[in-house]
Amino acid sequence: VQLQASGGGLVQVGGSLRLSCAASGRTFRSYVMGWFRQAPGKEREFVAGINGIGISTYYADSLKGRFTISRDNAKNTVYLQMSSLKPEDTAVYYCAAGRTWPPTTGMDYWGKGTLVTVSS
Repeated sequence: VQLQASGGGLVQVGGSLRLSCAASGRTFRSYVMGWFRQAPGKEREFVAGINGIGISTYYADSLKGRFTISRDNAKNTVYLQMSSLKPEDTAVYYCAAGRTWPPTTGMDYWGKGTLVTVSS
């Protein structure tokens, strides 16, 4: 599985942004998908995950209510809708695919990240 994240950019505090992650291959729906992020000087952390058919979702506690993960299996794409963005959301965001639930660790495939910068 090859993953390509996009949609990052510069946004003001309180703004919104939607990230996309396009996946290759015919088995996209068989994978749990996750979003992770890594802020400057910090370790990578889990953001959100969604199961193969898109019914179950899982979020980092600190991000519940502001971030929403979704997927479109017909388009082999997973999304991360981010709202009420804060400066501390500034990070490189990565999408990943795996078979574990919840997808906080143990992901098998990673895409290149997309940078989100929240300016105050």
